[in-house]
Amino acid sequence: MSYTAFLFLILIIAVALILIVMVQNPKGGGLSSSFGGGGAQSLGGVQNTNNFLDRTTWTLAIAMFALILLANFAIPREGANKVQLDNTLNGVETTTTNPNTLPDTKDTVK
Repeated sequence: MSYTAFLFLILIIAVALILIVMVQNPKGGGLSSSFGGGGAQSLGGVQNTNNFLDRTTWTLAIAMFALILLANFAIPREGANKVQLDNTLNGVETTTTNPNTLPDTKDTVK
């Protein structure tokens, strides 16, 4: 699987995780309490909706963590095995200044 595919999947899971967390309300409200009497029964009740949101949050978080770790192995490292430190300074010119040729100023110490 390519690195771009991992990034795309991570992005999709991140957006889904944000949406699932935003739906939840830590005070017992949120999606589960917005369905009054009859509506809650069609989703399996308030407790089942909370359990579903909790399980979905944990599943998405674990999937995102696993994809991030797997994406590390998919990073293209084409030049990693070709370490060439011997010729890194070829073509670099160095210049030196002779302290005797500097002009005299008021700051010059002799």
